[in-house]
Amino acid sequence: MTTDGAINSPKGFIVLSLTGFSVTDLPPSGDKSYDACLGIVGRYSRTPIFLPCRKDDTAMDTALLWSRVISHTGLFKNMISYRDPKFKSSLWTNLHRLFGTKLSFSTPYYPQTDGLAERIIQNLEDMIRRFCAYGLEFKDSNGSTHFWCTLIAVLIFEYKASVHSSTGQTPAMLEKGWNPRLPADTLRKDLIDIHPTASRFKLMLDKVKHHAKQSINDAIEYAK
Repeated sequence: MTTDGAINSPKGFIVLSLTGFSVTDLPPSGDKSYDACLGIVGRYSRTPIFLPCRKDDTAMDTALLWSRVISHTGLFKNMISYRDPKFKSSLWTNLHRLFGTKLSFSTPYYPQTDGLAERIIQNLEDMIRRFCAYGLEFKDSNGSTHFWCTLIAVLIFEYKASVHSSTGQTPAMLEKGWNPRLPADTLRKDLIDIHPTASRFKLMLDKVKHHAKQSINDAIEYAK
């Protein structure tokens, strides 16, 4: 999804509109075999939210996922669905009526999003596919397995901490007014006695962080 408008107010950052898109046919991931991803990104801040889901999820399944979106953005005024048929259901149209929000649709024949929003959505879809196509499944030495559906938060973190070419700022800075502390900025290098599980977990995060950064850079380069 992508936030289509936002303003600053004395009471803080207010999201005015969202654009929704889904990335489907991803490698099955986790116990629930997630094979799709619901995405949200701010139109001005470019702040993303990615939620693993299933291609065959019902409109009600998506509505339940949406509560996790609202916890981040608050209730929006407008939403543009980018080629996602789930939002055309009577459930969704009536939910928008109840919330007092406007629902619009963008298709190749009836574009509701502008060119910049379209490019952002395409770049994010490419980025997500690259991240997940790695078959991101990391099994550490103690047998714990980590799938892309649990590691995609690292991709969100890396994207929020990356400077966007069209804004000259990071999404985190535009949304919150400050950049998050990165592990590289705070990591202790003078420690000797580290629990093996903590070391393995850090190794896993380093590997995923590198892959997330590469996925972002490759998607940007491909779009040029």
